Amino acid sequence: MSEPGAEAAPLTSPPAPAQPRVVTDTREAYLASLEVLAAGHGPFALDAERASGYRYSQRAYLIQVFRRGAGVFLYDPPAIGSMSELGELIQGEQSILHAASQDLACLREVGIDPSELFDTELGARLLGLPRVGLGAVVEELLGIHLAKEHSAADWSTRPLPAAWLEYAALDVELLVDTAERLAERIEEAGKTDIVRQEFQATLDREAKAPRAEPWRRLSGLHAVRGQRNLAVARELWRARDELAQRRDTAPGRLIPDASITAAARVNPATKRDLASISDFRGRASRTELDLWWAAIQTGQTTDDLPGARPSSDTLPPPRSWVDKNPDAHARYTAARTRILATAEFLTMPVENLLTPETLRRLAWTPPQPLTVETVSAALEQHDARRWQIDATATAIVDAFVESAQTSEDTPPDAS
Repeated sequence: MSEPGAEAAPLTSPPAPAQPRVVTDTREAYLASLEVLAAGHGPFALDAERASGYRYSQRAYLIQVFRRGAGVFLYDPPAIGSMSELGELIQGEQSILHAASQDLACLREVGIDPSELFDTELGARLLGLPRVGLGAVVEELLGIHLAKEHSAADWSTRPLPAAWLEYAALDVELLVDTAERLAERIEEAGKTDIVRQEFQATLDREAKAPRAEPWRRLSGLHAVRGQRNLAVARELWRARDELAQRRDTAPGRLIPDASITAAARVNPATKRDLASISDFRGRASRTELDLWWAAIQTGQTTDDLPGARPSSDTLPPPRSWVDKNPDAHARYTAARTRILATAEFLTMPVENLLTPETLRRLAWTPPQPLTVETVSAALEQHDARRWQIDATATAIVDAFVESAQTSEDTPPDAS
């Protein structure tokens, strides 16, 4: 970061490509490119582009790779198929990604599984940079303005426009230089071991298990009252999800969540009534009217009624703890104050120091007996890294003890 009062250096434009960007979309060209990459040197910069908001799947529709001495390669995974050969090539070498947790799943799907990671987005967070998007980090560290106007594009489009390809290429072409500058700052800040642990945790993190009732994430579901109406919402969600899978289309592009919750609230008596609901909209709201009506009928007649609330171990929101569990509220408030202060001292976002969910669970049900050792063990069970445990366990114990003493010293309400 610039010194206070110092005038920021003018930003420069990315280097112009020596030749037009080309997509590698055949097995033969893909295998030939691996020889070029193998002859390069240093880490591999990787990125992937999906079609979120356009397609149902989260597969990669473009994979970008850069290595010094080899250049940039843009791959079309649907056309190439398995890319396990590239996955083997990167083993033993550092792979540089920005926000790796977003791309690892779709990279692994085609056989690319890094063995050593440097995540420029996560590194920037832990360093305490104020903005951590790739464009902002490149500007901060390299002084280059990186336009990000195609980040939400439909990358399943074929052929891909030249401007999109240039955008995609620059996402990896500048990544090695960015990582090197970032690593220097991380070392200067004394955070190299912290960053190393976080990068390894990103690689080791298992995919989340599917939600038991994914339909409950419908936007606006809170306005749907009654188990029968909830059953209608559930069946409409299921019908939309199955159709979206068959068409490989983002569900919301068929009918939005608002259409499902509007129909569930009304619970129409006939297909004509369904069609007359003004809020039942979307490109498939009328062309697939029979499908939606069949789903509603299933919801209206099923004996498998959903519970009024999801069955889970989700804690109530902290704002309600003062009434539901005042002791937990006192523990959480005291501990959060200390954790916030520690994060500020370490110059990093508090959620990177300790996830809010972990702190809430410890405050709701603290380990017994309450010691640094038992809290450390509980933090480890919640997947906290060693550096996080060292930085927070004692503070949490002190806060919990302090809140208990304060509660004992507070006289009962005389009213």
